[in-house]
Amino acid sequence: MRIEDIRQRLRAAGAKPIHEQRVLRLWAQALPQDSGRRQPKDFLPLSVREVLPALMDDLRGLVQLRSEHPGEDGSARLLVGLADGQTVESVLLPRDGLCVSSQVGCAVGCVFCMTGRDGLLRQVGSAEIVAQVVLARARRVVKKVVFMGMGEPAHNLDNVMEAIELLGTAGGIGHKSLVFSTVGDPRVFERLPQGVVKPALALSLHTTKTELRAQLLPRAPRITPAELVEEGERYARTTGYPVQYQWTLLEGINDNDDELDGIVKLLRGKYAVMNMIPYNSNEGMDFQRPSWERAAEIARSLHRRGVLTKLRHSAGQDVEGGCGQLRARAGDTSAAASRPITLVRKPVTPLAPSPTPR
Repeated sequence: MRIEDIRQRLRAAGAKPIHEQRVLRLWAQALPQDSGRRQPKDFLPLSVREVLPALMDDLRGLVQLRSEHPGEDGSARLLVGLADGQTVESVLLPRDGLCVSSQVGCAVGCVFCMTGRDGLLRQVGSAEIVAQVVLARARRVVKKVVFMGMGEPAHNLDNVMEAIELLGTAGGIGHKSLVFSTVGDPRVFERLPQGVVKPALALSLHTTKTELRAQLLPRAPRITPAELVEEGERYARTTGYPVQYQWTLLEGINDNDDELDGIVKLLRGKYAVMNMIPYNSNEGMDFQRPSWERAAEIARSLHRRGVLTKLRHSAGQDVEGGCGQLRARAGDTSAAASRPITLVRKPVTPLAPSPTPR
């Protein structure tokens, strides 16, 4: 279901735009439809009040909580059932954040991610995306929504943009607290600046090497890391808030000195934040996370060299809840073994001290 479908049902019942907005605002904020000083009988036409119970039943049926997996860091991974029996994952994050899914599965096929092992199964409708937020808001405060769960938001752009517009208006979430994460589909750089709500942008970088990026993200657009950063910088200057670059640290693959030199070359002086995230280990995948000490050393080195870097925990690490893992354990994906990937692993060497940039 899309948000436009909800609007059409309300319009068919005689709702005016102001009536639509009230119904959608209360729903998106997980508030009862009789909230506020003005009760429905004093505000909504009778014809709208008559269809409202059935509509709200349908909206409640969009998603159901299948299971919850709290983490020691205050996060909680949620396995969310959709009306057709498919499942996606949402993550309640510390500090009032929520990570939502935009697709069931994913077509990009990042080799270190469980979500893409079976490819794309279906799109998540804009109303189903907002329903994940409503479900979360019924459990705790949500002031930030990041589109970093299952799926590539750029491959479901119409639904994601529709959800972002509602969340950034009636949903009451600040525009820069809505974070659109992508591997770098060119359509994103065309569409996001045109939106009523312009979200913050997170770009999956993971390496500064074009050839290695093609191995790690085999079905991502063939855009070089330098081109990706150029597009990100343009959007950052347009919106006035920095681009977040995502880097999953894979031991022996993208945690070496030459990669760090490449990051400095690409990002120093840019309106950017580098988010370093040690790999969230997945059973059956031939990747390892570097030690936390080495990850911290990498982050400090980049910071000293002029790249604002944040070392982040992957939420759910202690409950083996990396993206796609809950769904896989619930039996919703095939048990096919991961595709064999041959990547050059360079020996891990201590980082040399770097001078503080003047």
